[in-house]
Amino acid sequence: MIQFAQFALTRAFMAIVTLLTVSLIVFTLMELVPGTCAERYLAFKNTQGSQITIADIKAEERRLGLDRPFLERWGKWVFNAFFRGEFGDSCILRVNINQLLADKFWISLGMCMAALILSYLIAVPVGIIAASSNNAVTNNILRFVSYLGLALPNFLLALIIMLIATVYFGSSLTGLYSKEFRDAAWGWPKFWDFMSHAWLPIFILGWSATAFALQTVRALMLDEIGKLYVTAARARGVSGSRLLWRYPAKHSLGPVINSLGFDLNRIFNELPIVALIMTLTEAGALLFESLARSNDQQLAGAIIFLLTASIVALNFVTDILLALIDPRVRKGLMG
Repeated sequence: MIQFAQFALTRAFMAIVTLLTVSLIVFTLMELVPGTCAERYLAFKNTQGSQITIADIKAEERRLGLDRPFLERWGKWVFNAFFRGEFGDSCILRVNINQLLADKFWISLGMCMAALILSYLIAVPVGIIAASSNNAVTNNILRFVSYLGLALPNFLLALIIMLIATVYFGSSLTGLYSKEFRDAAWGWPKFWDFMSHAWLPIFILGWSATAFALQTVRALMLDEIGKLYVTAARARGVSGSRLLWRYPAKHSLGPVINSLGFDLNRIFNELPIVALIMTLTEAGALLFESLARSNDQQLAGAIIFLLTASIVALNFVTDILLALIDPRVRKGLMG
């Protein structure tokens, strides 16, 4: 038990160090963008007809604390992010980032997590069936579907579905809310309206993730099924689903669980393009807007940091979960 507690504390310490390192990288990249936040904002104001002087820029830099040393500004930024959950103001929009993100980030994270869960709910049993089945037709169909999922990009799938829906049903299936619920307060009516729209981006985001996970589970299962301990279990009279779930499936799912954080990151990476195509109003769309259009590095940095924190937290949970369910990891911890 002491060894397990040490393992959990070590993983927690590594998670904090990872977050600090990522925060430094993100903040450094924000600083390396040509022009300070004050210059970019005042340049934007200049395009709106305002007359901006050098004195205005200097005054704005002092107001934002940009005249302070780099490490001091990073320390303040990371302290506010860690202990207060504050990320300051958007460089261009001049709106508090927490207020700007509000529920948008949690909606994005929820859709990505739902897509991840959906992909594994499908991939794990189907991958096990594909690895253990001797039916050539079943194997070929599953192999074709998984290859199609890897070959057909998510954004192209979104375009195909939207085209079919528009031509045959007269609806483009875009957005996350009906018109009457866009600015409404959250409640059960808005939640069910959201779910009636969110299923499609969740399905699209989970498309390639399902195919990738299916291939991974199938390959791991095929490797485990051929090992001697499975043959020995068969010789002892263990067979069927009991054999599969007790031995090869249990051992092969360890690496799958360990890759949850990687898969979540890959799904979120695809979210901005899907959000752009489907006109979604959430953090993926804000990230695309801040990086590609407005060059709002403060907003982009906050979204990237929050995503990284979510992935690090998920990796920490999966490490603990893996140590609890995998006897090989437990044996390594307990000596």
